[in-house]
Amino acid sequence: MNILPRISQLSPRVIHILGCNPGPFTLQGTNTYLIGTGKRRILLDTGDGQVPEYFDLLQSVLKEQQATLDHILVSHWHPDHVGGVEKIQQSINKDCKVSKFHIEDRPTEFEKLTDGQEVSVEGANLKVYHTPGHSTDHIILHLKEENSLFSGDCILGEGTAVFEDLYDYMNSLKTILGLNPSKIYPGHGPSIEDPIQRIEYYIHHRNERERQILEYLSSNHGNKMSAMDIVKGIYENLDSSLYLAAERNVELHLKKLEKEGKVKKLAILWSTI
Repeated sequence: MNILPRISQLSPRVIHILGCNPGPFTLQGTNTYLIGTGKRRILLDTGDGQVPEYFDLLQSVLKEQQATLDHILVSHWHPDHVGGVEKIQQSINKDCKVSKFHIEDRPTEFEKLTDGQEVSVEGANLKVYHTPGHSTDHIILHLKEENSLFSGDCILGEGTAVFEDLYDYMNSLKTILGLNPSKIYPGHGPSIEDPIQRIEYYIHHRNERERQILEYLSSNHGNKMSAMDIVKGIYENLDSSLYLAAERNVELHLKKLEKEGKVKKLAILWSTI
């Protein structure tokens, strides 16, 4: 594991500030990024709002850069990305704009980001792409000057990402691949210097699991199976403590396959079509 410094200058226009909130789902902590080269900067994501050290780090970087915050962009609604907004507005810049992609069934007080929108400050032009799957409101940002990508929780610097909807998530990975980025700044973990290889690995990993599920269902054609039946059939030597997590994973794969017309569901049981 690469140990991330709390502050690091990743490029002439990107400074990484670690959220200082390590955990099983946040890895070493949530990555936040100060973007731009001028007096007014963009901050992507804000940590969870529970760690005073993070706000001290952010203030120290802004002071050193002789800069202030023009705009906070939020990659998605999860607390470890949005939780620090209020504290930053209170302690750093009460007039700082805050924007997030809107989902109709999840109201927010933030300004609305839209797919394809561009947000700019001196030295940085960012384009917003709606990339649902990890969450319905998830976005990534393409930094034109570098052809780099802020991937939020779509792609992580270590391991693989979790998702709510695999069908949407796979389409979002294809969107990211189509942008052909030269570098990825993820929501957690170290920066990714081989982005195409990493994206293709993510896609292959999910396609391989899907293939296993379909093959297992096909080999038992006529027998309706639960997600747990499939877990026990395709996950070799899996510790029983991980069964529920694996079952959730299989269910998400099955829902994607159902959308594609490859499997069907009756009550809680599944079969091929």
